[in-house]
This record gives sequence, C-alpha cells and structure tokens, in this order.
Amino acid sequence: MAGTETAPPALLEQLPGLDCGLCGFRSCAELAAAALGDPKLLERCVMREPSPLPLPMTATETPVVAPPAAAACDGCGFATVVEPRNWKDHLGREYDFVLQTFPEEPGPRETILPHNPALTREMNIQKGDVLIGRPLGMSCGCPITHCGVVMSADPRTGVMVWCVTGPLRARSEGFKDLGYYSAQAYEGLVTEARSELRIGTRYWFLPRRCMLQWRHSGLINFLSRTPRGLQIRIEGLMIG
Repeated sequence: MAGTETAPPALLEQLPGLDCGLCGFRSCAELAAAALGDPKLLERCVMREPSPLPLPMTATETPVVAPPAAAACDGCGFATVVEPRNWKDHLGREYDFVLQTFPEEPGPRETILPHNPALTREMNIQKGDVLIGRPLGMSCGCPITHCGVVMSADPRTGVMVWCVTGPLRARSEGFKDLGYYSAQAYEGLVTEARSELRIGTRYWFLPRRCMLQWRHSGLINFLSRTPRGLQIRIEGLMIG
C-alpha cells in the first residue's frame, strides 16, 4: 500500500487505522506519510483519538461535584465528571459523554438484528465475516452505510455483535450485504462525563468514531468500573 514504507511510527500511532478514506487519503499510512511534511494534515482525521485511554483531566478543566470511588459499587460507578469546554455535536447539540471504543477492538461494538433475522442463518454469517448494512428507523435511522467485522452471531435468533470499521476493509476484502438492520445496543468505555452516569437513565452521547459526529440517545442498562474507565452498555437507541 502506498505510503506504508515512509509513514513514521510516531505519526501512525496517532491515527485509528480504520483506512476509511474520509481524510482524502487511501489509508492511514498514506496520511501519516504526507503529514511528515505538513503535520496539520492530521487534523483531517475526524476519527483520531486526542490522547490514549484513559483520558486524563487537564489543568484547564474545572472539576465539578464528583463522588469518591468508595461512594459507588461496581454496578453504579461514575466516570470523571468535568466541566466541558465544548460538549456539542457537529450540529451544535449538547451531549453528556463520549462513548470510546475498546482499545483491543477494531471499531465500536454494536449489537444488531437484521430486519429479516433469518438472514443470519441463510447467509451463514460467521465470526470474522465482513458485512455492510444500514441501521433503519427508530433504531437510529443513520443515513450512512455501516461496514464492520462480525464478533459473534446467533443463527437461532439472528442477533449478532460486530465492530464497525471504515469502508476500505469491505472494499478490499469483499463483504456480505446485510441490507437494513436494527441497532440494538452499543458497548464501550466512558472516561469523562458531563454528569453522573447511572443505570436506568437515558443520556445523550457521542460515539467517538461516528462519521457524522451526531449525538445519539440511549438507556444505560449495564455499568461497571474498570481501570480503563466505565464500561457501559446502552440500549433503546435513537439518533438526533
């Protein structure tokens, strides 16, 4: 792939490795190679993590009321609550937290159900398969076709879990077209929040690698404190 040999490792580490092409380059390696002469090119990457997980609270951020670690059990812990500098999505709408991807996974973890659940069995969808599809209706209504790699699939119910990746993987490796599907849940990490996070409460959140950078809404029904941040599961998803 062009640019791979000349891409400095330090610059490559700042990029997500999705090869989504939104920056205008065919791969993250090509962008890193070009950024060697013009570091401002890195700003083209809307998926770039500002810093490795967990994200520390900087000196410019003013802490607000945050309970000590002992005040919450593993089932109802809290993220670091900070006074945000700008908690608004691409359309200027406020949200409560950013949902980060698990570092060891290739993209956001999403539980999905095809509009025809029998497709999971008929298409013989297996772990590792590359899929494309679009979330339709109340489950999000996102206008972007999603591409991802399957983590698990249940042929009996049709439910599957995949990690959403950039479109280049589907283009280069081939894919199975799932068509329309319903997004049932997101899972990820939260390291900063605008308010206390609690099970049973609906929040506005921003998926870290959402290509549109639009806020989503969902109900937290699982929450656990980990060394990397709060691991949460969000269901009842809507967008906008």
